[in-house]
Amino acid sequence: MQDQRKLEAFGRLLKIMDELREQCPWDRKQTMESLRNLTIEETYELADAILAGDLDEVKEELGDIMLHMVFYAKIADEKGAFDIADALNAVCEKLIKRHPHIYGDVKVNGEEDVKRNWEQLKLKEGKRSVLAGVPNSLPAMVKAYRMQEKTKQVGFEWENAEQVWEKVEEEIAEFKETLSPEFTQEKREEEFGDVLFSLVNYARFQGIDPETALERVNQKFKKRFEYIEAHAGKDLQEMSLEEMDALWNEAKK
Repeated sequence: MQDQRKLEAFGRLLKIMDELREQCPWDRKQTMESLRNLTIEETYELADAILAGDLDEVKEELGDIMLHMVFYAKIADEKGAFDIADALNAVCEKLIKRHPHIYGDVKVNGEEDVKRNWEQLKLKEGKRSVLAGVPNSLPAMVKAYRMQEKTKQVGFEWENAEQVWEKVEEEIAEFKETLSPEFTQEKREEEFGDVLFSLVNYARFQGIDPETALERVNQKFKKRFEYIEAHAGKDLQEMSLEEMDALWNEAKK
């Protein structure tokens, strides 16, 4: 009964999509390219809702993203390329194929075995590199984390967190050297990138998602600075750093 309710809801969305594509001037005009940036925006809105722990907002954003997925499939169907059933069946087949411990006779001892098997199966399917599945357009910090996660599955990994922290300290020392006048800005940027990459790696070893950690700090900074703006009583440019710091400490409380 519950499955039928879900199927009916999905069918309703497909029907509405057909109607909008036929009758609405805006919807008729859209292409995959015109929807792309809107989809990215919706994805970030979902990410914000998840971080805020707002399940009502998560529900709404999931609906928006589902609409976009149906929209892309509708456009592809009109081109004679594929339809939503083709896309769903393709992912079902991929999930079955990449979970031989569920749909086959492969034995696993935990999550790490599953992830390792997943990457090895992708290579057998014709992927030229374990990094092939990391989108170029990912934010740099997320991309660094994903690349490290993927190369770990083929054994390219530090043995322990202490080794990774030593690498962090090494990269910081190398960056500090580039602060001398004889080094170019390009070299400083390269070494600073190495520092960030090694910190992402250390965060991963500690079970910390660096993107989430940084975003929480961003939100904290925003909230505290907005407190300063709200309680300044005058133009911020007229305030001393000491005055702003006092309000900052109030905001922390």
